[in-house]
Amino acid sequence: MLRAYGDGNLFGELYGEGPIRVVFLHGWARQGQDFATVATALAERGIASVALDFPGFGSSPLPSTAGGARHYSDLIVDALRAMSDQPLVLVGHSFGGRVATVVAARHPELVRALVMTGAPLVRKTSSRKAPLGYRVAKWLNVKGLVSDERMEVAKKKHGSADYRNADGIMRDILVATVNESYEEELSKVAAPVWLVWGSDDRDVPVSVANEAMTHLGGASTLRVIEGVGHLLPVSSPTSLLSAIEEALS
Repeated sequence: MLRAYGDGNLFGELYGEGPIRVVFLHGWARQGQDFATVATALAERGIASVALDFPGFGSSPLPSTAGGARHYSDLIVDALRAMSDQPLVLVGHSFGGRVATVVAARHPELVRALVMTGAPLVRKTSSRKAPLGYRVAKWLNVKGLVSDERMEVAKKKHGSADYRNADGIMRDILVATVNESYEEELSKVAAPVWLVWGSDDRDVPVSVANEAMTHLGGASTLRVIEGVGHLLPVSSPTSLLSAIEEALS
């Protein structure tokens, strides 16, 4: 059942009846539907949950201003506060894990536990330079010798798939997000954390989870699920379900 939350501009699917105990936060260019199998299983166990669509994804309209995961935590925190009078288990995949971490650090009273998968919580610096042709085009664009239209072509040619597929404010949000790193927030997370990672995650490898654990301020558990890639909520929902049930116990 799709419902509006917060100021009425944030939508999510409600699963089950009774007090909401779990909130699902999806990855970039995904939507809450990714968690349907897990949320349905929880509902069958008498546990109500909400799978949110972040602003600009799924059923939720675009945000009015751009910003990274820290900004998105501000966009959803009032909705989380209104959902329950008890702390929630936040389940975050990829981008959703970034947002969940910030919420837990800034608003510990709202979070009972975090369950995260494939979340790029620690930014990896790359020694690779952009291709020479792109760097030249960027310099010429700054000097006014290459048009913005030609520069846009160059950006789409050399940018990531997410970058190529994002337009307008969503591209600004993506750029802000990929430049964030969350060591400070991780150190402030007091709630217990379950990291459930696919061994074959090529987008956010297990090494990122291992490094994130060194920054966490509270108790944490890492489980590596063999043969699973980045879209673990879809390809291995039972591994998430197990961690969520432990977080609720």
